[in-house]
Amino acid sequence: MNLEELRQDIMSQQKKGLPYIIGSVIIWALIAIVSALDLPVMTRNMLTFCCACPLLPIAWVTGKLLKVDIFSKQNPLGNLGFLFTMNQILYLLIVMWVYGAVPDKMVMVYAMVFGAHLLPYSWLYKSKAYMIFAIAIPFIALALGLMFNSLIISCSMIAIEIVFVILLFQELK
Repeated sequence: MNLEELRQDIMSQQKKGLPYIIGSVIIWALIAIVSALDLPVMTRNMLTFCCACPLLPIAWVTGKLLKVDIFSKQNPLGNLGFLFTMNQILYLLIVMWVYGAVPDKMVMVYAMVFGAHLLPYSWLYKSKAYMIFAIAIPFIALALGLMFNSLIISCSMIAIEIVFVILLFQELK
């Protein structure tokens, strides 16, 4: 297979990463719940980090429902997708710094990092939705984060991710 055939195959095989994006709706809902709790900001922020932990099992279950093997090794571009995800872990160091330095802005920065890490997937999945949301999410999160608290940001992320899921389903048609 040539590169274009591999990209077409992974888009179809992985359904453009839908299990992960659907999982992110749930993760942002968990973050919204944590943001609504009457706890010290440092405790809420620590719990926010914990909210991301179930992403892989949620994506796996969602993948089963969508008939997607999220661990498939059939296409070598799957390793590239994994590398794109690992890139976000490096960005999380920035979020960890914000956790201590500017705790009230951690969810904003977390949302910005989440959005920005989606950009390489626009190439992998030939997706305008990924490109648009990878650019829009950091700007939206910044604007909302400068004006509102983490609950507003996380609730906005839920809405944004739902629209993203709908657009990915449309791209798959």
